[in-house]
Amino acid sequence: MGRIFEVRKHAMFARWNRMAKQFARIAKDINMSVKAGGADPASNPTLRRVMQNARAVNMPKDKVEAAIKRATGRDATNYHEVLYEGYAPHGIALLIETATDNPTRTVAHVRNIITKHGGNLGTTGSVSFQFQKMGVFRLDPTGIDQDRLELDMIDHGLEEMGESSGEKGEPQLLLRCAFEHFGQLQEALEARGIAPLSAEHEYVCGTPTELPEPQAAEVLELIDKLEQEEDVQRVFHTLA
Repeated sequence: MGRIFEVRKHAMFARWNRMAKQFARIAKDINMSVKAGGADPASNPTLRRVMQNARAVNMPKDKVEAAIKRATGRDATNYHEVLYEGYAPHGIALLIETATDNPTRTVAHVRNIITKHGGNLGTTGSVSFQFQKMGVFRLDPTGIDQDRLELDMIDHGLEEMGESSGEKGEPQLLLRCAFEHFGQLQEALEARGIAPLSAEHEYVCGTPTELPEPQAAEVLELIDKLEQEEDVQRVFHTLA
């Protein structure tokens, strides 16, 4: 086990209300998970996972419960997950994950942001081959026998495990598996009484690209603008 490489963590949400955006993203995830599998987390592992992620960003319990209630209502918004592909300046590939009730509006806004910042929106498949969709679990390492955990989880789909850090620099364990093994690994962790800090899918790039700092700053500015867009959930990129 070593330190897992992760693409550059930029100062996301630096110029806007970061907490509000996180809560809005989780609320949409709750909406989609409830509509797909019901409002009972005991029988809906996707909802259970999203509720874990809500705790990880300190989303109040009443807001989580309100989001579940809204998702079961007659007038609940129907969100669709749409993945857009494109390029930032200097050849950096982008995967833009959205949750929208109006794809026509969303694609127009995403295209406008990318174009204004010197990039271009691509077609389906134009950059996705550079990424692998993986299940990613972040754990608090306190009290965990890391060598034992790694050996145990290999039988449940674990592909790599290593040291990482949170947004405030706190130590974390990062576990990755092929996305098709996500549920299997989640159940194995739950069976051992381990509650992840977060459990999500991510698009992990195979060959990140190094850029000089001024060029990297241009790319990060574009990513920040995309993440401010209401319909955008997350942005994945190949910037090292």
